[in-house]
Amino acid sequence: MPRQRLSMRRIKQLLTMRFGAGASARSIAQELGIAPSTVREYLSRAAAAGIVWPLAADVTDESLMARLFVNAGVRVGARHHAEPDWAALVREFKRPGVNLLVLWEEYRAVHPEGYAYSRFCQLFREFERRLSPVMRQSHAAGHKAFVDGSCRVPGWWMWVVPLEGIWCDG
Repeated sequence: MPRQRLSMRRIKQLLTMRFGAGASARSIAQELGIAPSTVREYLSRAAAAGIVWPLAADVTDESLMARLFVNAGVRVGARHHAEPDWAALVREFKRPGVNLLVLWEEYRAVHPEGYAYSRFCQLFREFERRLSPVMRQSHAAGHKAFVDGSCRVPGWWMWVVPLEGIWCDG
């Protein structure tokens, strides 16, 4: 769960204590009742934003907040390319003759600036891992025979499902 930001009053206290009084991160943390890592984070944000002390008279609370949290809306690891419909790709992947290279080529035809093949495969596998591999089937005992095979691979076996009258030879 993301942390709540400090109030503007507390941020200004933090900056005053550090730049006005020269206090350490540990003493600021004790005084404000926050973690020393939070103090260091806000001080590094201030340094990255180029905030100098004392603040200029025209700096408002909103502009200070905007300067401190310039990239706050961007998540770490956020995706910057067009996302394909992963569920549709998984369904398409199950069809005979379809592999990841074919799916990626179709994706790149629609989105030329999209993911490279290696990243596309990585994201596809991550999506597959989140899927539930369970297939629930309810059946009466002795009514059906379940055969594990697609009947497309040439082989030496032959199956018969007597109640259904289906023959499947390899």
